[in-house]
Amino acid sequence: MSQISMGSKFKQISLVLFGVLAGVLLSLNFSAVAQREEARYPLPVDELRAFAEVYGAIKTGYVEPVEDKKLITEAINGMLTGLDPHSAYLDQEAFKELQVGTQGEFGGLGIEVGMEDGFVKVVSPIEDTPAFRAGLKPGDLIIKLDDTPVKGMTLGDAVKRMRGKPKTAIRLTIVRKGAAQPFEVTVVRDVIRVQSVKSKIIEPGYGYLRISQFQEHTGENLVKHLNELYKDGQLKGLVLDLRNDPGGLLNGAVGVSSAFLPRDAIVVTTDGRTEDAKRKYAATPVDYLRGRGEDYLKDLPAGVKTVPMVVLVNGGSASASEIVAGALQDYKRATVMGTQSFGKGSVQTIMPLKNNTAIKLTTARYYTPSGRSIQAKGITPDVEVQEPGAPRDRIREADLIKHLQGTDEEAQSKQEGAPAQKTGEEPQDSGSAPTKPIVLGGPDDFQLKQALNHLKGLPVIAKLEEPVQQAGSAQAATKK
Repeated sequence: MSQISMGSKFKQISLVLFGVLAGVLLSLNFSAVAQREEARYPLPVDELRAFAEVYGAIKTGYVEPVEDKKLITEAINGMLTGLDPHSAYLDQEAFKELQVGTQGEFGGLGIEVGMEDGFVKVVSPIEDTPAFRAGLKPGDLIIKLDDTPVKGMTLGDAVKRMRGKPKTAIRLTIVRKGAAQPFEVTVVRDVIRVQSVKSKIIEPGYGYLRISQFQEHTGENLVKHLNELYKDGQLKGLVLDLRNDPGGLLNGAVGVSSAFLPRDAIVVTTDGRTEDAKRKYAATPVDYLRGRGEDYLKDLPAGVKTVPMVVLVNGGSASASEIVAGALQDYKRATVMGTQSFGKGSVQTIMPLKNNTAIKLTTARYYTPSGRSIQAKGITPDVEVQEPGAPRDRIREADLIKHLQGTDEEAQSKQEGAPAQKTGEEPQDSGSAPTKPIVLGGPDDFQLKQALNHLKGLPVIAKLEEPVQQAGSAQAATKK
């Protein structure tokens, strides 16, 4: 009798939830586009009924009571994270952190992270931050935060645990490809102030510009640094360093590209299903200012548009940095040097919701001025120069589970009936613990030296010979 009552009760709950869910979905109104799509595509009744039944099963039978808010939030989060690695639900705290982060200051460890197979994956450590100084590398998997396993956490939960008061420590357990076993790293939290643009004169007549992230004021800061570089006269050559730059704001990328390209030149195009997603962004104030302030590029020093340039990229150069590298490469405005970039060629749109939360939704792919899709492929350097000591099996967009396929990759997958194979360099890294990272722009920066050689018309060395074999031979000779 109890089983019949339970079944009847469960059926009633499921039917009620199905009705409520259908009503909610019908009443959601993100935009006129959503309404049109709803009219074109009727609600999937069978799938919604299954959802309601699962919801009802949890409400009536889960070992502990679960709040409706938590179930709905997790359902929304699951819908988005199941699409691709970059779509996500942003709760109030995550949405606030996103807004603050674009201003260039936030609290934490200083790493760009994603989720991979249930673990937190390091996309790129941000320069001059605790994580960078601790030796974390792109592709590292964080499997424990202090003594708490990451498996089972959402990315938002993991990020919250990594955030904290400055000067407090957190112990990360890291799995690194090529390492014999997991190892621990203790990182002391700090207030992260990202200086997105740095510059210096490498030697008389040759300037160096480093962009570590594309923020709201990156364009204005770029102009200030260019004026500083040109204060003693014209430059013979300029290196624009975009290595380990994980991206950021699209208008920042358009502004930086516009500094070096002719006015009105197309910088990047985007293409998606909606009309809003089909855009062309050009080297014009309307596209890089977004209606904010005066045109900062009017103060550019003479010679910036024609100075010989090298753009440095690597596997940590993603999104906005790939837009800049691709645009300057297409117009033959600069020689791109380094290694294959990350390959994040998709556009995420932030859609605020009414309760101070938001969804980050992938809405388009972006293309270089010549029409190249960068998604899951990246920018191929004009001149390949390896990074000494860097992991050569570095994780890229194409390695991420459920990554959005690139145009070429999608066509190949349909023809061959199989996913595209990973492209990139051969495995090399076998270190089992953090090593001191090479300071980009420093005296030991091999790729920068080759960029300078290229600007001077000198031979470029593609790869620095590792001294490991020589040391081994010497050791063997000693033993003999």
